[in-house]
Amino acid sequence: MTITIAQNSAHPLTVSRLGYGTMRLPGPEVWGEPANRAEALQILRTAVESGVNFLDTADYYGEDVTNRLIAEALHPYPADLVICTKVGATRRPDKSWVPFNTPANLRASIENNLRTLRQEQIQLVHLRLIGHGGVPFEEQLGAMFDLQREGKILHVGLSNVSRAELEAGLQMGSIATVENMYGHGQRTTLHLPHGANHGGEEVLDLCEQYGIPLIPYFSLVNSLPKADSKIADIARQHHATEAQINIAWLLHKSPWLLPIPGTSQLAHLRENLRAADIQLSAEDLTHLA
Repeated sequence: MTITIAQNSAHPLTVSRLGYGTMRLPGPEVWGEPANRAEALQILRTAVESGVNFLDTADYYGEDVTNRLIAEALHPYPADLVICTKVGATRRPDKSWVPFNTPANLRASIENNLRTLRQEQIQLVHLRLIGHGGVPFEEQLGAMFDLQREGKILHVGLSNVSRAELEAGLQMGSIATVENMYGHGQRTTLHLPHGANHGGEEVLDLCEQYGIPLIPYFSLVNSLPKADSKIADIARQHHATEAQINIAWLLHKSPWLLPIPGTSQLAHLRENLRAADIQLSAEDLTHLA
């Protein structure tokens, strides 16, 4: 199973429909070095050796931890490997997440990602919205398109966007991908004290209409308010884990979904990758609807 990013551009990127998100590799609260550095490096190598060629990262994971791990484990990179990073946020010493989204901030983040990933151009960058911080959305996205025209970015995507923001972005230029919260138990926008985590269901039909891959994040978070046991029912029938069925459900839900389940354990990585082999029946999907 593959999916093509920016299919109508001069530089489309075709990747496997099961990627890997690196957010769980750093220490507690996505901060500091991994508890087991050797295992973290092996997870990255095993993922790529197993056919994963889409990695999701950010320079504010760690800080800079996941980017440095990717470069250490995989550079020089395989020709078909797509590394997607995010800008628009940074971390404070208290481990809080804050906007870093002025045009100068975004440029500094891109330069830092280029340095830590050891790249001359980043193939895909998501503008992550975590509260506008006084900077209009159009100004942020305009700065991203400026960096794209300079050749520092190949493709521009959006992360944690509302339907209205995606519609506005599409009027400004080509949006290659969208990364929103999405999983079987958390499909709509989740309002938290620090702001909204926009759900995939809010934008999935637009992504399908425009041929834009939707990349679900937090798809396996168990602490979110999942109100039913449907995943557990299907997991028992398939002798699979609930995480595997959640991934399989995403893969069956729409051909425009590109799941990126993350883990800090090699055994769980291998388990997650096997989810691509699970075939859900029409009855399964009806039960999970």
